[in-house]
Amino acid sequence: MSNPHRISPLKRLRFAPVALIAGVFAALLLSLSLTGTLSGFAASITNTSNTAGSGTLIMQEQNAGATVTCLSTDSGSVSTNSASCSTINKFGGSTTMTPGNTVNTAITIKNTGTAAASTFTLTPGATCTQTNNGPSNGSATDLCAKMNLVITSGSTTVFSGTLASFKGAAASAFTMPAAPAAGGSTPFNFAVTLDPSAGNAYQGLAASVPMTWTFTA
Repeated sequence: MSNPHRISPLKRLRFAPVALIAGVFAALLLSLSLTGTLSGFAASITNTSNTAGSGTLIMQEQNAGATVTCLSTDSGSVSTNSASCSTINKFGGSTTMTPGNTVNTAITIKNTGTAAASTFTLTPGATCTQTNNGPSNGSATDLCAKMNLVITSGSTTVFSGTLASFKGAAASAFTMPAAPAAGGSTPFNFAVTLDPSAGNAYQGLAASVPMTWTFTA
C-alpha cells in the first residue's frame, strides 16, 4: 500500500540543488553579518595641492651711478621682454676726444627675474656707422678702425679690438662672464680710445655700433 506523503526519489533530486544554493547563500549572509565588508584593511591619501608655475627672466641695465635704468620690459610687459635703451651710451658719448684720449663707461647688467639665466651673450650690430660731429669735419672715412675698444668684467677681458672688428663679431670673439642667477649682477667697463696715430683728417667725426645683451633660460 502506497504512502501518499512519501516524496519520490525524482523529486528529491530536483530539490537538492535548490537546497544547496540556499545553504551557500545563507552562509554568505552570515559571513557578511560577522565581517561587515568584503575588504580588509585600507588607507589612502589625497593630494589636493598639486601645482607648477613658470619663473621670470628680466634684464636690467644701469649706469655707474644708478641714475639711469633700462629694463627688458620697458617696451610693454614680460610677454614682449625686449626693449631698446638709448640713455646709456657704452662708448661714453664724448664729442671732444683727441688722439690717445680714453673714455671709460661703467655699467651693470642684472637679472631681476625669479629664474636663473643659463646663457649670457653680447651681440654687436652688423655695422659701424661713421657720421660727422659738428660743423667742421675731417676727410677720413675709417674712424671705426681708429677707435679702440676694451670691454672688461672685473679682471676678465671680454673684448679687445677696434670698433671695426667689434661690429658683427661672432660670439667666439667674447669672453663672457657666467650667466647671472636670479637677482645676480654683472659689472662691465667700456674703455674707448682714439688711436694716438689719428691725424687731422679724423677731426670732427663720430663712430657708433649698436649692441644687444641677451639672457636665456
